[in-house]
Amino acid sequence: MHILVIEDDSEAAAYLCKGLTESGHSVDHAGDGNEGLHLALSVVYDVLVIDRMLPGRDGLSVIAMLRAGGVQTPVLVLSALGEVDDRVAGLRAGGDDYLVKPYAFSELLARLEALTRRMLPQMDEFRLSMADLSMDTRTHEVRRDGQKIHLQPMEFRLLEFLLRKPNQVFTRTMLLEQVWGYHFNPQTNVIDVHVSRLRRKIDNGFDPPLLHTVRGTGYKLSETP
Repeated sequence: MHILVIEDDSEAAAYLCKGLTESGHSVDHAGDGNEGLHLALSVVYDVLVIDRMLPGRDGLSVIAMLRAGGVQTPVLVLSALGEVDDRVAGLRAGGDDYLVKPYAFSELLARLEALTRRMLPQMDEFRLSMADLSMDTRTHEVRRDGQKIHLQPMEFRLLEFLLRKPNQVFTRTMLLEQVWGYHFNPQTNVIDVHVSRLRRKIDNGFDPPLLHTVRGTGYKLSETP
């Protein structure tokens, strides 16, 4: 999972981010509401963890603005406020779950996993497809028009990411962060090279083309240009 943690307490944030990273997830952190809102609007995350009481903009305001902006990413609200009215307010603001501090990390992780499962298609979650392109994430088998396509590990990871988020445009920076896990620019053309290789494998000789370059912006996987 690619997770955004919006938490102003540096120690609490460090503990949470460390635990999520050690559990195999990619984690970004924002220390206030305004920064968190900016990240959540500009980067595609699988789930958000938002503290309720934040400097700059409180957590419920962040959630309300995300929902108003059409962002439907699942949100787990963290708060020391645990009364029934507090939990109701958090859910009505657009939160999907509410966890009271102090919490057990194992419970938080289980809740995040449950939230992301709800977002998966109700059919076979291991099979992804677009047009006549299909992928089985268990066997790593990729086919187009019935023909088996052999992909290198990073090509497979890139295609899986794009198939899970069809028709969305991703900048090179977003792909570096969410597919490669880089939070810096390595000053290489690694994205362009892998996109070019992947395009040759899944589009050459097939119709319609699926992997598109959006000039001046990035790339998207779509049945239409």
